[in-house]
Amino acid sequence: MHLLALVPLVVGLVVAAVGVLGLRERLPRNRFGGVRTPATLRDDETFRVANKVAGLPIAVAGAVGIVSGAAGLVAGLAVTLVGLVGMCAIALAGGMLGHRAAEAMPAPAPELPEGCKGCVCGGCEIATALKGSVGADVTGVGGE
Repeated sequence: MHLLALVPLVVGLVVAAVGVLGLRERLPRNRFGGVRTPATLRDDETFRVANKVAGLPIAVAGAVGIVSGAAGLVAGLAVTLVGLVGMCAIALAGGMLGHRAAEAMPAPAPELPEGCKGCVCGGCEIATALKGSVGADVTGVGGE
């Protein structure tokens, strides 16, 4: 019996749990679990959709890890290593699917400043552009 077979067994349990939570849309945005790329971390909705898309492949990767760890306890080290590599490859593919789903989602609309809520005049963009181009120092404007 090889104790190294416990590694994919334990890791597979964790990976399967993350996959199932993502698939059921119960995985909150966090620092540790799920598909974590700049695209998926854009907002809560994007994180939820990306992890839902990646949930099934990640849960399958966890199942592969659990089965290979259990079989590795009986069969040997080769089965354990093949299962560990398979688990990583399937989880990576699921993560790439989730990342692509996050990139396909439209970016959220920027929040308007307090004075411009509900107004569609376009004055806020003009004021921001002018403030950035002129700046605070206007001594050279008009010879004054």
